[in-house]
This record gives sequence, structure tokens and C-alpha cells, in this order.
Amino acid sequence: MRMRDVMAPARAVMADGGGPEADPEPLRLRRLRGEGYFEVPAAERLGRCRSVKEFEKLNRIGEGTYGIVYRARDTLTNEIVALKKVRMDNEKDGMPISSLREITLLLQFRHPNIVELKEVVVGNHLESIFLVMGYCEQDLASLLENMQTPFSEAQVKCIILQVLKGLQYLHENYVIHRDLKVSNLLMTDKGCVKIADFGLARTYGMPPKPMTPKVVTLWYRAPELLLGMATQTTSIDMWAAGCILAELLAHKPLLPGTSEIHQIDLIVQLLGTPNENIWPGFSKLPLVSQYTLRKQPYNNLKHKFPWLSEAGQRLLNFLFMYDPKKRGTAKDCLDSSYFKEKPLPCEPELMPTFPHHRNKRVAATNAGIESQAKRGKP
Repeated sequence: MRMRDVMAPARAVMADGGGPEADPEPLRLRRLRGEGYFEVPAAERLGRCRSVKEFEKLNRIGEGTYGIVYRARDTLTNEIVALKKVRMDNEKDGMPISSLREITLLLQFRHPNIVELKEVVVGNHLESIFLVMGYCEQDLASLLENMQTPFSEAQVKCIILQVLKGLQYLHENYVIHRDLKVSNLLMTDKGCVKIADFGLARTYGMPPKPMTPKVVTLWYRAPELLLGMATQTTSIDMWAAGCILAELLAHKPLLPGTSEIHQIDLIVQLLGTPNENIWPGFSKLPLVSQYTLRKQPYNNLKHKFPWLSEAGQRLLNFLFMYDPKKRGTAKDCLDSSYFKEKPLPCEPELMPTFPHHRNKRVAATNAGIESQAKRGKP
């Protein structure tokens, strides 16, 4: 599907597919050139998009920042999908920019570890636009909260390998996710992990252009963002990946800050106080002068994970390098010896399944929105 095919219905009057609807009024649009209006033929009012009426809503599985999500059946293919209704509450000039960005990016992606946007479907009202996404049975945040037995190290390796493969694909296609966290990682009942929620994602180029630093959920936010660095690189996703790996290993969030200053303090307690020697340019970061960092000369990662192998310690330290330029890339981390030593990563199809969690809020992020747990919200 081309982007113009997605945008065509945004200029029409659409419906939410929430049940039987009356025949819509004739659609009249203002002319872009000249004055007056023109009437859109009934056969063309949906553009090239399918109607949401072609999907049977089975149940509502979540609601978050960017929209409501339904589990639905495609009546043409009989496939079970996640149907995400785009939230249009305060929009006067069309679709939200976050949804447009998500659509634009996801239509370009085809990777087993990236959530799939199959198509955009519409109805009869302007505020009713739906994204048809591949259905996943659960999200990682809810699993971590509800699991009786934590993931084993072999299972953790399986999960993080898939995350790194997804990140490598994104970064090779010049996309930074900018909101990587456990609630934005989905898992199918076949153990396939998918990165979701691309509302904050951006393409990047060289040299990097300034972007707002107020991105990435606080617990997963890299130190350069906390200290006001204007430019962003793929290294902010890699810091978040390190936080996710540590959270899976420790069975709890690694850096659960309650404010930005608290977050910085937790990072310093864990990794030591940054300086110009280990992070050239650190002292010139915009917000450094606003904080008084505690004097802490030691890296305490080894004390935090005393049972972790040397290869595992090296991988965590690589992901938690203060200097973004020295931080490990997804490709670097995929080559880590940690994944080649025992316990070896289990195969995705051997990952445990959690049928008792299905169709509850654990599936709320199937279309890439935040889970209702709001873990580490910004």
C-alpha cells in the first residue's frame, strides 16, 4: 500500500465500525482550487482502503495513549488481527502526527521482529480510522508482572536476541525507535518477539539534526538525553536495550527513577560518575551545570549481577557506555560471546506460552500503544 492510498480516506468522512450504521450522508468536500464544494461518489468515498465493516470485532483488548485496540477477525481471510482505532479526540486538521509517522514507517517495514501493519481501514466518520496489525498474544511488561516463574537465562537470551535483530533492521534503515521498553515488546504464542509503538520513531541522517530530548520513557532514557544533548543517534535505543536486558535478568526494572534528577542519580550510583576522560564532551552538555552529581568512582554492575558470566558483564557494560559513540551497536551486540556460551539461547518456538493471560490487558499493546500498566511512564 502506498502512502497516498492511506491518506485518501483521511480526507473523507469515515466510521468506527462499532456496529450497524445508517447510510452516510452524501460527502461534500471543499475545493482546493477555486470556490465551492464537490460531491464524492459513494463508490470512491473510502479511497483505496477497505471498510472496517469487513472485520468482525471479537473483543476489546486495550486502550492507551494513541488509541483503542480490538481483537478482530478479517472476514475475507479469516485471520485474527489487532484492530487499532486511531485516537482523533483533539484533532481538527486530520490525523495525529504520531499516527501518520507510525503508518509511514510501518508500511515500509517487513521484519519478523517488527510489528506488522497490514493495512489501514476506514468507516463512515472522520474520526474513525483503523490500523490492522498482526496479532500478538501478550506484551512483555504484563508477562513480567504476572509470571509465576521468571524467564530463565536461556529464554532471556532468546528474547534479547530478537530485540537486537529488530533494532539492527531499524537502524540499518535509518530509523531510531525512541521509546523502547518492555511494554512496547510484544510476543506471539510461538515465542516471536516484536518491537511495537512507533509513534515517537524518527528517521535520521548524517550529520544528525537536533530533536527534542523529551523522548524515551524515563526508566529507559539514556544519560545524554537526560543531560540535554540536542542530537540523537541509534545509541539511545541501545541504552534502552541494555535496560531491558538487565530487567529481564534481574526480574525487575533496573533504573526505576521517579524524576529526571533521580534517574541520573540512579545511573551514577550504578555506573560511577561520568567525566571528560570516559565521555569527551560531557562537561559541555546543556544541562550538566544544573545538576550536582554525586562522586562515585566505581562501576557497580558486577555487584548488581554477581552471578552473570564475564561475557554477560561485558555485554551489559557495552550497552551502558556513557559515551554514545562508544556504546555497542545492535550488530556489535549480536556478535557477543554471551549468546554463544551456555546456557545457549532457546529457540523461539520453545518459549513458554501463557494462555491464561490472553485477551486481557497484557495484549493492550498489540497495535503498538502503551500497556495499561504504564510501567515507567515519562
